[in-house]
Amino acid sequence: MQQGNHSMVKGFVLLGLSQARGVQLLLFVLFLIFYSLVLPGNVLIILTIRSDPRLGSPMYFFLANLAFLDICYCSVTPPKMLADFFSRRKTISYKGCMAQLFFLHLLGGSEVFLLIGMAIDRYVAICHPLHYSIVVSRPVCSAMVVGSWCLGFVHSIIQVILIVPLPFCGPNKLDNFFCDITQLVKLACVDTYALELFMFVNSGISTLIGFILLIISYGILLVKVRTGSSQGKNKAASTCITHMIIVVIMFCPAIYIYCRPFLEFPFDKVVAIFHTMVFPLMNPMIYTLRNKEIKQAMRRLLSKHRPLA
Repeated sequence: MQQGNHSMVKGFVLLGLSQARGVQLLLFVLFLIFYSLVLPGNVLIILTIRSDPRLGSPMYFFLANLAFLDICYCSVTPPKMLADFFSRRKTISYKGCMAQLFFLHLLGGSEVFLLIGMAIDRYVAICHPLHYSIVVSRPVCSAMVVGSWCLGFVHSIIQVILIVPLPFCGPNKLDNFFCDITQLVKLACVDTYALELFMFVNSGISTLIGFILLIISYGILLVKVRTGSSQGKNKAASTCITHMIIVVIMFCPAIYIYCRPFLEFPFDKVVAIFHTMVFPLMNPMIYTLRNKEIKQAMRRLLSKHRPLA
């Protein structure tokens, strides 16, 4: 693959979700309402876990970090998308495009590795309960969170290092509302077959393998819980099912986007919306709605700060 030393294109035009003005305003209102309701909910989850000593177990520590990652992830593309609904010409600079690409893969990769850490936590809790407090200690949990960020950084910086040398000297229109590798590489003025193959493995195949391993792991844990003693069986099974739901809604859009040739398909924009905005914000909320301890802790926190009549 030939590589250029610089890019002639200084920015990219984002075609967005729709060119119809009425549809743009409708989408703006819908996304703004969703963003305004669910984003504070994730902040509330973090504050609840941080302030309630009853939620000091590693499971809730990981959940608070998952909520923080999702808040950051949903701060990369949605704000610009909402602002672009009022712009006649939706553009993004070259540096801004690279920044979007970097943070999307940094936060997305970190969340994948954090979900793996949460699976390890559940494995030790269910299969080795007597050693749980020793094996999954707070320093170990902190190290796993830091490790997930580091591995996410490695994954992301690989994408950027491979994209930056590409020369962009022709068309600069991206048929989407944000920058990502699947469309950027198609605008390069060189043959990108080898690069696409590498990114397919790096982002697509690795995501698919991680998804399969996590689903199999939680399936095995669920079977072990169902066939084990009755003490705490329902709670452990509910936790495993919740984790499986989060894994499915997190991984499936990523598999659709990256685990195929870098071509445009009719549902790409719809999947991208769910992948970058809807599902990440919903992950912690789904966990919360299925967890009685967090709901009770939220009520205590809200009642404590409720103004007196």
